Amino acid sequence: LAIKDMAGLLTPAATKMLVGAIREQHPNVPIHVHTHDTPGTGVASMLAAAEAGADIVDVAIDAMSGLTSQPSMGALVSMLAGTEHDTGIDKKMIGPLNTYWENTRSVYLPFESGQLSGSSDVYEHEIPGGQYTNLLYQSRQLGLTEKWPEIKLKYAEANMVLGDIPKVTPSSKVVGDLAQFMVSQNLDKQKVIDQAETLAFPESVVQYLRGEIGVPPGGFPEPLRSKVLSSRNLEPINDRPGASLPDYNFDKSEKLLKEKYGQKYISEKDVLSYALYPNVFTEWKDYEAIYGEVSKLPTDIFLTPMEEGDEVDFESEKGRRTIIRLVSIA
Repeated sequence: LAIKDMAGLLTPAATKMLVGAIREQHPNVPIHVHTHDTPGTGVASMLAAAEAGADIVDVAIDAMSGLTSQPSMGALVSMLAGTEHDTGIDKKMIGPLNTYWENTRSVYLPFESGQLSGSSDVYEHEIPGGQYTNLLYQSRQLGLTEKWPEIKLKYAEANMVLGDIPKVTPSSKVVGDLAQFMVSQNLDKQKVIDQAETLAFPESVVQYLRGEIGVPPGGFPEPLRSKVLSSRNLEPINDRPGASLPDYNFDKSEKLLKEKYGQKYISEKDVLSYALYPNVFTEWKDYEAIYGEVSKLPTDIFLTPMEEGDEVDFESEKGRRTIIRLVSIA
């Protein structure tokens, strides 16, 4: 039985109560606990889970842990060492792994969210750990950096507007998109409902209300749903969305892609990618047409442009290595 705490809302006391109650009722069922360390209580909560009878808890190597990631592996291993719940993991083995991931993470520095500390207000807004940093980055891209505290509060309000739904991908994105929209348009819950027929909602919100990602456990919020769909002449989907989808013609798509990009540049994987994400795939192929197959480049070169005098050596294809030296920039 898996307990998935997406936002890191489990406190040590709540963890002990929940896991203990499940263990008492189901003494032979394996219990697996997953959490995020957003409020900074992850290690303590996972320790409580172990003591209450959990068999598995999720952690992350120290260099990748904390904040919206999982609790520290090294910390939990150290805290359980010498107890009845000793993991048996050699702490000396963790050090080299941690060093490796510290160095690897530094290569991807341009993609860091900029979050510098935990966020105990997660108990109010309940933003999932996997979404928190993405939402923070998106807010900056939209010029809403100074309104980040307001966006977090508005996330909780947007969740209620949509019916207090389980917030897991992709439903969590719907809530986040609506929260940012409400902040940028200076809207509250009542204004959203009153103006639902005229507001230019994010596409994800309209898709959710139509039923394209499924039916929420508590049903759709009314009259919001009816107003949004009727004003856009959209028919609701009231069962599993995939049940009413027409068959996909993979052969037709494969032929189309090979005619457009060349037969040797299209694989079965490409066809599947196009079927799932046609716009994203097309944008990527257009980018690739200009810059080539950049996946062959070393990560640090892709992220940090070469300077005059720099030289790079990489495998451009199996059995062939390429050396590139930047002599000058015109």
